[in-house]
Amino acid sequence: MLKPGLKGSYEETVTPEKTAKHYGSGSVEVFATPAMIAGMEKTCMDSVQKYLGEGETTVGTLVHAEHLKATPLGGTVSYRSELTEINGRELKFAVEATDNEGMIGKGHHSRFIINIEKFMSRLPK
Repeated sequence: MLKPGLKGSYEETVTPEKTAKHYGSGSVEVFATPAMIAGMEKTCMDSVQKYLGEGETTVGTLVHAEHLKATPLGGTVSYRSELTEINGRELKFAVEATDNEGMIGKGHHSRFIINIEKFMSRLPK
């Protein structure tokens, strides 16, 4: 059952495909802010998926994140999320990212519960 306090976690290694240089968001080979945000979203999404109905998932609608520190290639980034609020189909999370030196990012993320078939049928053809 979905309820505030639900926690999630995820871990990844910084590979060349996850660097600022690769993403085009910077010119150096350190962990990219867009990659960190994707990890934050994945952590939140995965933490609630098993509590949703058949044919349902969540889509991200808001990310407020601070990227506080660089992580080099080969580093490990760990994410932790906590569901802080449920407002109908809207889910709000607090999320943070750390590496072996400490916190590298923190923020808030919102997701909406959707019916996949209905959602996809509304997209332009």
